[in-house]
Amino acid sequence: MSKRLNLKERYKHMTRLGWETTYQSMDDVFPYDTYEGIKVKDWDAWEDPFRMTMDSYWKYQGEKEKKLYAIIDAFAQNNGHTNLSDGRYLNALKLFLQGVTPLEYQAHRGFAHNGRHMRGEGARVACQMQSLDELRHAQTQIHTISHYNKHFNGFHEFPHWHDRVWYLSVPKSFFDDARTAGPFEFMIAVGFSFEYVLTNLLFVPFMSGAAFNGDLSTVTFGFSAQSDEARHMTLGLEAMKFMLEQHEDNVPIVQRWIDKWTWRGYKVLSLIAAMQDYMLPESPMSWKEAWEVYFEENGGALFNDLARYGIRPPKYLEVCAAEKDHLSHQVWGVLYNYAAPAAMHTWIPDDRKLDWLSEKYPDTFDKYYRPRFLHWREMEKQGKRFYNGSLPMLCQLCQIPMAFTEMDDFTQTCFRTSEYKDDKYHFCSDGCKDIFDYEPEKYVQAWLPVHQIYQGNCGGPTLDDVLKWYQFNVGSDNFDYVGSEDEARWNDLQGKGEKPADKSAA
Repeated sequence: MSKRLNLKERYKHMTRLGWETTYQSMDDVFPYDTYEGIKVKDWDAWEDPFRMTMDSYWKYQGEKEKKLYAIIDAFAQNNGHTNLSDGRYLNALKLFLQGVTPLEYQAHRGFAHNGRHMRGEGARVACQMQSLDELRHAQTQIHTISHYNKHFNGFHEFPHWHDRVWYLSVPKSFFDDARTAGPFEFMIAVGFSFEYVLTNLLFVPFMSGAAFNGDLSTVTFGFSAQSDEARHMTLGLEAMKFMLEQHEDNVPIVQRWIDKWTWRGYKVLSLIAAMQDYMLPESPMSWKEAWEVYFEENGGALFNDLARYGIRPPKYLEVCAAEKDHLSHQVWGVLYNYAAPAAMHTWIPDDRKLDWLSEKYPDTFDKYYRPRFLHWREMEKQGKRFYNGSLPMLCQLCQIPMAFTEMDDFTQTCFRTSEYKDDKYHFCSDGCKDIFDYEPEKYVQAWLPVHQIYQGNCGGPTLDDVLKWYQFNVGSDNFDYVGSEDEARWNDLQGKGEKPADKSAA
């Protein structure tokens, strides 16, 4: 009588369906999982973090879809957007849809590629499931936020903007870098950095912010996605531990990737920091508080666990710790300066928000940033609203304008350079410079929006040419919130209690 299989054995038989090739070599069939230098002695040692077969996966996800779309439909039918705390909140959704949703699709494509090119069947099955998750996330985010496109500006061309608009090159360059890496580095870049570092600092505080601001549809898709993210984070950590346990020669390679992708993820989070502190009229927690809870505490526990493999904490954490008091304010200043070529609105915080920022950042805000905002507010009152008339120098690596300051002198811009093949390249930080210096051939090819504009590759030489190339509705999608069509519609909704007019008829 055959022995009854336990759950682990049954799962293995249902998912380990690969075989050793005969008429083609395994290296020819799987050409990508060796050139990075990662040594794997036993693919069967891979442990799937969540043992889920495809039939149970579809059933589980289908149940979540029914609940999600029921809430989305109810939100739309009851004009749920009229219950938001303030019209300014819409700009957080714009930044999310423009910057984050295309990354979900990029992750879908990347994990689909890994699901073909990882030699071990267990890793392939896990990557294929995550690929499906990421596609679902992109779809549910688009469906949820599409409701706002019926009534407000700045939502209509987000896939087009992802490929062209300057501030969106920051998240785009992250995934361009990850998807042009090998399969193991991709697992660290996305499974660790994007899922562990970025996701916790985006989804949890932002979804709390959505709840505080009356956006129940966004809260729902956020929690629907977050239940998948727990699996994704575990997959990233399993991939990391698998590499470390397979061979000691993998340790320095994995350490270098952890250093690189922690920093790369942190730079992408600079946009989220501004969203968290400035775009949410009702803020449940500051960027600084979120960083301390979701990275310093959680990440500290993770790296204590990884120490037994010889892994140390990532480089430049001391810079992150110092910058948490400054990051969001500096980035909001950049967005305010360049509100003309941005598909969202900016504004000077009101006194209530300024006082909240002072409370959350007692050591820095009143000293360095409140005077700046009050000065810009006074200029607005005089009819001299400040727009930066120049194009900023961008960091060659993270592609953020050079706006960050030295941590030991907040009056000085942090500026680093490297020379490669007689050309000079500029960086916003030591971390970005270090990543470039290790593999310069990859980053000298970066598509930098400002450089492309100056070369005439973005529609023409004038701002009007560039905005037309962006496909902005100038005066509707960009500039200040005060005096915008969005503000007028919001005030009309609140003042008259009427259902909103279709914006196409406005």
